Amino acid sequence: MDSDRRTPVVLCWHMHQPIYQDQCSGEFVFPWVYLHCIKDYVDMAAHLEAHPSARAVVNFAPVLLEQIEAYLVQIERWRHSGVAMGDPVLAGLVNDSLPEPGSPGFLELMDKCLRANVDRIIKRFAAYKRLSELAGFYRSRPDIQRYISRQFLADLLVWYHLGWMGETVRRNHPVVQGLQEKGHDFSMEDRLALLDVIAELMASLGPRYRHLAQTGQVELAMSPWAHPIVPLMLDLGSAREAIPDIKMPKHTHYTGGAERVIWHLQQGRQVFHRFFGEDPVGCWASEGALSQQTLALLHQEGFQWSASGDSVIHNSLKLAKERSALKHDPGIHQPFQFAEEPLTVFFRDDGLSDLIGFTYADWHAEDAVGDLVHHMENIAEESRGGKTPVISVILDGENAWEYYPENGYYFLDELYRVLANHASLRLTTYQSLLKQPVCEPERLPHLVAGSWIYGTFSTWIGDPDKNRAWDLLCEAKQHFDRALDNGNLSAEQKDKARRQLGICEGSDWFWWFGDYNPAAIVRDFEHLYRRHLTNLYDAIGYPVPASLFQPLSQGGGEPVRGGAMRPGHDAGAKE
Repeated sequence: MDSDRRTPVVLCWHMHQPIYQDQCSGEFVFPWVYLHCIKDYVDMAAHLEAHPSARAVVNFAPVLLEQIEAYLVQIERWRHSGVAMGDPVLAGLVNDSLPEPGSPGFLELMDKCLRANVDRIIKRFAAYKRLSELAGFYRSRPDIQRYISRQFLADLLVWYHLGWMGETVRRNHPVVQGLQEKGHDFSMEDRLALLDVIAELMASLGPRYRHLAQTGQVELAMSPWAHPIVPLMLDLGSAREAIPDIKMPKHTHYTGGAERVIWHLQQGRQVFHRFFGEDPVGCWASEGALSQQTLALLHQEGFQWSASGDSVIHNSLKLAKERSALKHDPGIHQPFQFAEEPLTVFFRDDGLSDLIGFTYADWHAEDAVGDLVHHMENIAEESRGGKTPVISVILDGENAWEYYPENGYYFLDELYRVLANHASLRLTTYQSLLKQPVCEPERLPHLVAGSWIYGTFSTWIGDPDKNRAWDLLCEAKQHFDRALDNGNLSAEQKDKARRQLGICEGSDWFWWFGDYNPAAIVRDFEHLYRRHLTNLYDAIGYPVPASLFQPLSQGGGEPVRGGAMRPGHDAGAKE
């Protein structure tokens, strides 16, 4: 057992973006991968580098790592061979022949450069705010659009990227500082210099996180390759464990699901090892979605720990009590094992994690960290004389910070400073807790299948639109199986088809469908899901069915934080 009696605190940051790249054309349909790279992933590394005594777990989705590589390859090909970059926004930054003013291409690129947090990014910079206001005026006056200068779009492209720049970069990089001081009338030389910064930052991510892992500051973990909801792939019926009366898709079974999960885990491990030069010990199963069968597969594939939300352990504790298999309430702040599976599972303190995601953005940083640490101290104090607790704070490493002043700079700096030097709390990692445990895992007879959101799978299945998306996937999987069995595809074609199927199996498509989410974002993800499924049919040489072109989901909701994040507990939420 660990001799350090301070209460362990694990900060686990999950870095994830779905596949925005069309695998056939190479085009990046949306720019969120590289924008989060230059804003969030570099900042998260920099804050840890600034506090060498701090510790954290950083979990990467392998498809995010692959897309970072793809961007860097495209940038180099453009530099050396003039091959057009596949992202229209990034390409526009250095395009010497921007679209004709007033043309659809001009207006589309203009609108894309306004997809940023209005209060925290656009309005923060006077020059960006003025450009935004001009864009609104031009959009309302089609009769004068032809008189817009191309320089307006060039300046807007520069400010879009400056606005998305990480705060640690903004405060230290001379090129970024020089461009901000210049403010307008950016030359091609300016734009090329900004592209160099973007490429430099993206290329630095692998080495920086690898170094943080080598020094012991960070434990690197992974999710399955394309971020699928593993329990549903294994058994769609697992959704009924937490919601017995949930409405299910017409297809009640995802054929070959176990084989596909193993493919995602093995493919993800290969990508992870190529990027970081090591194998992960832990796996944050996509969206903390776990089931008893999932635990067995994770253990089979060599993982030693996983994690989920505290609603999952509450459901599992309730079941154990109903079966008279538990005489006491062990609480959520400790490791667990289930049935005979040796894999250790930790559980997110949803209350603490959601304070970071949804509350503290509007607080003064010192007050927010003081409040968070006070809650942690209370947890530690309440356990005195019993088992040493393990406090887990788990959330996205990217989506919360755009709502904070300066991309969360002051909050994160204060968080690491306070916790790295606390007298009764200590930052650590799950791997360290396995090597030097503070207590024996509590063993329960069964893990009730669920995710970190509400302890259910209702975010991905049960809604009519989500169920329709599952039916489209199940139908495509049946055609995929037949195509691979009939012997008409080469080995290379089979590998391409497996990869394309993996993309379609990702969790994000199902997340966004339904009335809960904003119409514009639902439209974006429906378009992308259909595009990926169409590419799958093309890969197996089967005609695209007409059902794929029927309307799937319209959205129309106004969720907090735009729907990209959700609280772990929300009794009033309707899926």
